[in-house]
Amino acid sequence: MTGKAPIIVLVRPQLGENIGKAARAMLNFGLTEMRLVSPRDGWPNPSAGPAAAGADEVLETAQVFETLADAVADCAHVYATTVRKRGMTKPVVTPEQAAREMHTLPGRSTLVFGPERSGLETEDVALARTILTVPVNPDFGSLNLAQAVILCAYEWSKAAGLALPEGDETLPPAPQAELEGLIGHCEALLAPKNYFWPESRAEANRRTLRNVLTRPGWNHLEIRTLRGVLSFLEKEPRKRD
Repeated sequence: MTGKAPIIVLVRPQLGENIGKAARAMLNFGLTEMRLVSPRDGWPNPSAGPAAAGADEVLETAQVFETLADAVADCAHVYATTVRKRGMTKPVVTPEQAAREMHTLPGRSTLVFGPERSGLETEDVALARTILTVPVNPDFGSLNLAQAVILCAYEWSKAAGLALPEGDETLPPAPQAELEGLIGHCEALLAPKNYFWPESRAEANRRTLRNVLTRPGWNHLEIRTLRGVLSFLEKEPRKRD
């Protein structure tokens, strides 16, 4: 059973565009609950909507708090995102590890992100129970706000099995009988062309052909299309006027 989706908390965000981009990143991976702590330009911010590119439901339900302590008061598991450990004796996890924890631990979880320029202050990190850090290039560890949000949101959705959903139109593999029909059809076309010559290599060539045709896992529509192509190739070329 997967845990409840984490809350995304943006602490003192500076630009409305970045709030909108963070909302877009959230909704891409099924997260909808955003909380803002003392946004610099107030809230709502007219620049956030266009940058959200359709993630309006995230912005419309966003809550605003004066302090980070208030924003995470109802959360049992608070992850502070930072590339700096700040000498604190707190558990340090990656986004992937945090995602697995959030799906198994009881109670609400929240991912806390700092201002664009400086990141979370030491006092902000002190409120968290766990530090979340991304294993980026040690010589260039700068991530923008939306990038950081999307990394964490992706890992949560991946752990939930949401990252690669199967479409409703996905068809199952064709039954073996249809596959055998395709293989037989190919062999019938190739044999008169001496494709399986010399005789000493015929069995190996047939086996290779079978391996190639059985590997993709064709569905029945794909096999029907391939059989149609083969049938067309069997016909005499049409004369052009």
